[in-house]
Amino acid sequence: MKLLISNDDGIFALGIRTLANTLAEAGHDVSVVCPDRERSATGHGLTLHDPIRAEVVESVFHPSVKAWASSGTPSDCVKLGIWALLDSPPDYVLSGINHGANLGTDILYSGTVSAAMEGVIEGIPGIAFSLTSFTHRDFQPAATFAKLLLDRLAKKTLPQLMLLNVNVPPIEWEEIAGVAITRQGIRRYIDVFEKRLDPRGKTYYWLTGEVQEEIEPQTHPFLPPEILTDVEAIRKNYITITPLQYDLTYGSGLQDLQQWGNLTNDWELGNNPS
Repeated sequence: MKLLISNDDGIFALGIRTLANTLAEAGHDVSVVCPDRERSATGHGLTLHDPIRAEVVESVFHPSVKAWASSGTPSDCVKLGIWALLDSPPDYVLSGINHGANLGTDILYSGTVSAAMEGVIEGIPGIAFSLTSFTHRDFQPAATFAKLLLDRLAKKTLPQLMLLNVNVPPIEWEEIAGVAITRQGIRRYIDVFEKRLDPRGKTYYWLTGEVQEEIEPQTHPFLPPEILTDVEAIRKNYITITPLQYDLTYGSGLQDLQQWGNLTNDWELGNNPS
């Protein structure tokens, strides 16, 4: 397959090097376009008011991997790769392997997920890979699973355009309980701002929030309740695969609001009331 890989941890991150090299050694045509520095929690930001630069990177990846470091965001990198740097569109846009979890509501902030979602927006299926620990540094199990997942997708493609958000527990390959298809859970944070003083005596604030994972998952009107959330499955040492889309329309909310009736008439819009 022809693969475009990006991340939000930067060009020198061990996660993207492990992923790109593993897939290149497996025979895939791999190109890397990722930020020249860490751009975590940038969400789906795009650079609109500054130039975006891209420099060829050598001697970092497997010899067959073509790589660029960009001054842009993760989403910029994928756009740049598809429209300017690659000679033809890739079969998949991959992102990661992120150093840290992208579970539940993390995906709303994640540059890793946003990079893969940029591929979906451009009509190319995307897969985001994350290792659910900030301290564990063995990315090989996650890269091995990425290879196996692509082997499966080569034989049976995704039924529709979507993003697969994959999280891998930080344990040895032999300890992984299995693979679970999951729904998005809830992962809220206690956002605490620590007040500090810089050397000049000026006040600044540092976000030091702590994650809250022990939150009961919400019921979903269109999903069976027995489907585990990604947060629950990771606790049980499963690799999680959560299908995502960029359409954020709240289906049951849309049905509820339709019960309001004809708002145009209620609020006299489109009329010329006396």
